Amino acid sequence: MLEVKNLTVHYNGAMALNNVSVNVNKGEFVAVVGPNGAGKTTLLKAISGLLNELQRGRREKARLTGEIIFEGERIEKKRPWQIVKKGIIHVPERRRLFPEMSVYENLIMGSYLRKDKKEVKKDLERVYQLFPILKERKNQMAQTLSGGEGQMLAIARAFMSKPKLLMIDEPSLGLAPLVKQKVFESIKDIWSSGITILLVEQDVSLALSLANRAYVLTHGRIAMHGTPEELMKNEELREMYIGI
Repeated sequence: MLEVKNLTVHYNGAMALNNVSVNVNKGEFVAVVGPNGAGKTTLLKAISGLLNELQRGRREKARLTGEIIFEGERIEKKRPWQIVKKGIIHVPERRRLFPEMSVYENLIMGSYLRKDKKEVKKDLERVYQLFPILKERKNQMAQTLSGGEGQMLAIARAFMSKPKLLMIDEPSLGLAPLVKQKVFESIKDIWSSGITILLVEQDVSLALSLANRAYVLTHGRIAMHGTPEELMKNEELREMYIGI
């Protein structure tokens, strides 16, 4: 479904990713793990087209080389809205909700490009089953939610877009252990519904407990990839990059 080939990214001349190659098959749950500053968020921004926006009238500049291929089509030069229309949905780090909109309005914004209104209504009910707290809070402003509730809303809003590929960046960031567990259980349920997932996460134990395959990214390079079982057997990797 997704193939990233020899991706190199520079921010203002500094290298953030160096010759990174990643692939995700339809129906897989793939994790990208590694230490802070390794380039994980940059990888997702490159795929979703957000890096391209840095070239449009802003001081910060990004330069990208390599290929990003989604369902057989190169997308590395496309705008974010064009990539969304193809079915790639990005849940960014730190939620990025519409703070002065209600929970319900945020969810409906997720379905903005959809024409299948009956299916949208069904998916809204599915969201309320996955995240009952969002049904309770549906008329509250998003800015009044707790960190965990906000993360649930960000993921649920993405689900409402009916993604082919759902990319989630650091969903556990700043969450209490019990809330974190609930969020990851919901992500697993979304994957079980048939949505392909690419997850970036620092909580390696949680990420590897769900993923089919994982990539370890460090200093902008892929240090290793394989099944969770293969990665956990590598003692040096566990000590240096995973920390478990």
